[in-house]
Amino acid sequence: MRALLLEAIHDDAAFALRDAGFEVERLDRALAEGELIERLDGVSVLGLRSNTNLTARALEASTDLLAVGAFCIGTNQIDLAAASDRGVAVFNAPFSNTRSVVELALSELIALTRRLTDKNTDMHAGVWDKSAVGSHEVRGRKLGIVGYGNIGSQLSVLAEALGMRVLFFDTADRLALGNARRCGTLDELLAECDVVSLHVDGRSSNSGIFGAEQFGRMRRGSIFLNLSRGFVVDHESLAAHVVSGHIAGAAVDVFPVEPKAKGEEFVSPLRGLSNVILTPHVGGSTEEAQQDIGHFVAGKLRDYVHTGTTSLSVNLPPVALPREEGQSRLLHLHVNTPGVLAAVNGVLAEHGVNIEGQQLSTRASLGLVVTDINGAAAGDVLDALRAMPETVRLRVLS
Repeated sequence: MRALLLEAIHDDAAFALRDAGFEVERLDRALAEGELIERLDGVSVLGLRSNTNLTARALEASTDLLAVGAFCIGTNQIDLAAASDRGVAVFNAPFSNTRSVVELALSELIALTRRLTDKNTDMHAGVWDKSAVGSHEVRGRKLGIVGYGNIGSQLSVLAEALGMRVLFFDTADRLALGNARRCGTLDELLAECDVVSLHVDGRSSNSGIFGAEQFGRMRRGSIFLNLSRGFVVDHESLAAHVVSGHIAGAAVDVFPVEPKAKGEEFVSPLRGLSNVILTPHVGGSTEEAQQDIGHFVAGKLRDYVHTGTTSLSVNLPPVALPREEGQSRLLHLHVNTPGVLAAVNGVLAEHGVNIEGQQLSTRASLGLVVTDINGAAAGDVLDALRAMPETVRLRVLS
């Protein structure tokens, strides 16, 4: 089987897949749709990061593709509905780079609170200014976290250890950690906090949630950070509020439009503002995080291809049935309607096939039946299962 890894995914991912029997091709850049379609011919496993868009058209053309690994947190660059329709499993790394993103957020909020960006600019220009005006400790200041998931909650714990008072807002019902206080509305958080940090996910409903109105509701002289998704913030409005002085400083790691490769010009209204820290989507780009992501996602891809295990898949129902020697495994992905399990077992019984182990799991519109049988499945059994009107995809593992 062939695996294609894009965007300079960590060496450990390639090593793990090669050890599992894959022929691995690697590229250090993202691919546009046309080239991606050409490269996917004969590829069973695709690994990508945030700059390669896997579209419905690319998925439709990729007849051999079994699984996709997003070697990052977000999966909005993948058409998940189209992947599900074609029975392609998608995996990501929801936890592996959490610490790296949190440490970057902490370093940036300290740098901005101490006005290190201005001090650094002055020093490079030969200006010596020891003034403490506008420079503060983070201890005792209020940090507002918008989005209290894996990253937001860990940021909460570490910020509190620095002596900050933490408030958070999340549309989901999240348990407050330590002494953090939940806000009933976003406006409540904005009105109280000295620093506001966004850690929301990539769902489409979050598009443009932070614009002129939200910046206007923040306290004058406060600091803004976004290390989540580029499309959630109106950067023109952010730049205007920084220039006006309403926002004292900002740090941004993600952008609505990002260059596809090193050397391509980065364009943003935030360029040239000395009190804005701009980083090229490197929140999770530490050696530790990338190595862990490489291990984690490659392991998920390997297990799915070899055993059909879908634990922590983004789009397929979760199954994890132990395998026994000498058995064949049938993976029947189907439309989630009543009676499919009975129909599958009816086909097997009709052809005299004895079931050794079985697991059914459903998720939204899909169901997945994993069935272990003795020996190999005959062709007429497989044909009958594929002919079922509910069948999305049938895989056989021997």
